[in-house]
Amino acid sequence: MRNYEVNFIVDPVLSGDEIKATAEVYKSLLTDGGSKIVHIDEMGLKQLRYPINKRSSGVYYCIEFSCDNGDIIPSMELAFRRDERIMRFLTVKLDRYGVKFNEDKRKGLIGKKKPKATEEDATTEVKAEVKKQLEPKTAAPKQEEE
Repeated sequence: MRNYEVNFIVDPVLSGDEIKATAEVYKSLLTDGGSKIVHIDEMGLKQLRYPINKRSSGVYYCIEFSCDNGDIIPSMELAFRRDERIMRFLTVKLDRYGVKFNEDKRKGLIGKKKPKATEEDATTEVKAEVKKQLEPKTAAPKQEEE
């Protein structure tokens, strides 16, 4: 089984139902062609780096799938080219490192940020340690015996 990933940008002018229906069309195209859908990532509305079709934003989708051979890809790309709702698309064959990266990303091992409370606590601890080291060391007063 070969692993592939297709990313496409849907026109944001469409309604939410139309956007989901567009993604569903390509999902069904893949499954009808004998592919197995591994993961669908709806990344949502994002700003574009440069305008495409006089639009400055788009709804991003990423579908990761596996199939025996890449026979479905040319027909899927032809459908992307003909569909006016699709602004851009990119199909990529994943090697073993790409598959591992996507698995780790889904598990939360990649791209996970520390909570702010933990960062603030660590910063406070570091500041206290530095302050302790910078304080002049004074000798403890000797106690006199009576």
